[in-house]
Amino acid sequence: MSPGILWHEQDLLAFDLETTGVDRFTDVPVSYALVNVRGGVVVASDTSLVDPGRDIPPGASAVHGITTEQARMRGVPLGIAVRHVAGRVLDASSRGIPIVGMNLDFDLTMLDVCYRRETGRGLEDDGFCGPVLDALVIDRHVDRYRRGKRTLTDLCTCYGVVIDHAHDAAADAKAAVDVVQAMCKCYPELSARPPLELHAAQEGWHLEWRASFARWRQKAGLSPVVDEDGRWPIATAPRRSGTQAAV
Repeated sequence: MSPGILWHEQDLLAFDLETTGVDRFTDVPVSYALVNVRGGVVVASDTSLVDPGRDIPPGASAVHGITTEQARMRGVPLGIAVRHVAGRVLDASSRGIPIVGMNLDFDLTMLDVCYRRETGRGLEDDGFCGPVLDALVIDRHVDRYRRGKRTLTDLCTCYGVVIDHAHDAAADAKAAVDVVQAMCKCYPELSARPPLELHAAQEGWHLEWRASFARWRQKAGLSPVVDEDGRWPIATAPRRSGTQAAV
C-alpha cells in the first residue's frame, strides 16, 4: 500500500463466481471473474467459463445465462479453473491486496471446498489470510436498520452505482468494488481503517448479524437455519450441508 493514498484507491482484486446452485459446500463454479482495479479503474480482467463436470440446473441457467452446453464447449475444466483461481487469490493475499466482492463467504467457501478436493488442502493451509472486504457484510453493519433487500443490485441502487449485466461474474465483481468505494465515501471511517483491521472487524460483524437473524427467525416462528460454524470469510461445512443463497 502506498502511503498517503487511501486503500480503496489502490490495488484491489474483485472476485466473483457464478455457480451450479446455492449450496456453497456441494455446488461448483460455472464461471469466474478476477478483476484488478486501481483507483476505481479496471486495469486487468481474468474471466472464463468453467466446465463443472455436471449438468447445470435450468434454474441456475435462468439466473446467469450459462447452459450446460456452453460450459462444456467453452469452459475450462473445473480442476484447472479451481487451481488457477485459488492461485490468484493466494497471491493477492500474500501481497496484502484486498479481495473485494459481494457475499464473499459464499464464493470463498465454495472455492475452498473445491480446492480441498483438488489438493487435499484448504486455502488457509496454503497461507490465505485476507484481507477480504465484503460489500454485504459492511453494508449490514454501517446501515443496519435499512429496510428492504440487500442483493448486489439493491446495494448498487442504494449507493448510486451502475451495474450492467447483473449475474455476469465480471460485471458483478466490478460493481461490488464500486459499492465498497461508494460506502467509503459515505462512511469515511471505513477508509480510515487498514484493510486487515477491517477484515478482522467483519468477522465480528458477520457473527453479530447471524445472531440477530437467528433471533428474528425465532420471533417470527420460523425454524432455525441449518448452518455451519459461522466462520467468515471461509466457513466449515456442517455435518448436514445447508444452503445459502448467492447474491
